[in-house]
Amino acid sequence: MPSTFFALLAIALWATLASLGTSLSHLPPFLTTGIALIVGSVPSWPLVLRDRSAWKVPPRTLALGIYGLFGYHFLLFMALRIAPPVEANLVNYLWPLLMVMLAPVLLTGMSLRPVHVVAALLGFAGAAAAILGARGAVASGPATTYWGFLTALASAVIWASYSLWTKRVPAFPTSAIGLFGLVSGLLALACHALLETPAVLSGRDWLLLVLCGLGPLGAAFFLWDMALKRGDARQIGILSYITPLASTALLLAVTGRPLTWSIALAAILIISAALMGTRAR
Repeated sequence: MPSTFFALLAIALWATLASLGTSLSHLPPFLTTGIALIVGSVPSWPLVLRDRSAWKVPPRTLALGIYGLFGYHFLLFMALRIAPPVEANLVNYLWPLLMVMLAPVLLTGMSLRPVHVVAALLGFAGAAAAILGARGAVASGPATTYWGFLTALASAVIWASYSLWTKRVPAFPTSAIGLFGLVSGLLALACHALLETPAVLSGRDWLLLVLCGLGPLGAAFFLWDMALKRGDARQIGILSYITPLASTALLLAVTGRPLTWSIALAAILIISAALMGTRAR
């Protein structure tokens, strides 16, 4: 199947991450990250039981996987906890733009054409319109803090660089994403035990954590990895601008808010950027 198909499926799952993360923001971030990542690794367990080589990767590749999965999700959950979720989401969704713009820096033989720059700026404008236009549509979070926005920006940098660096390490099976998630989850739980106050989880908390793990923190990674292995990182990065639109639309649906002109404008800008980026050769 084409890389665009896998990327779109991953994006659909990631669109639920902001809503799930906001619903779990009352839990310690290390605990949320740890449980969700371990649950997300479960689909790959049958593969490694049948074939041990499914999780056989060099230490450098494992380190990159931990850097991406653990670093990104911990920082994102932290940002959603200490900054207003909608604004933190906006800063976090700088990662598609960073992915496109960093491709020539982190990958050899890559260059930016004017159409990539225009599409990236167009997509970012759409993402900004979608999320900033929903300022009053989401339940208010804690007071705005610079630390929250810096944390969200750091999560964007980590995911953009991880996505690009996967092309610089030796090829590894997609099932190895499960190993990345399992090791990252155990590391997060160890940090929770050492650094955070223990929390009592309700039945609803467990349900949301399982959904988060199997969806945006589980299957989405396998789909995203398959897309990156088959396609152009710049084009996939621009296509990712659909994520903030879908994520914001889901938040609006959950809160019962009506569709506004800013969301409609964002849809036009984001879809235009996606089409422009995927058509660029």
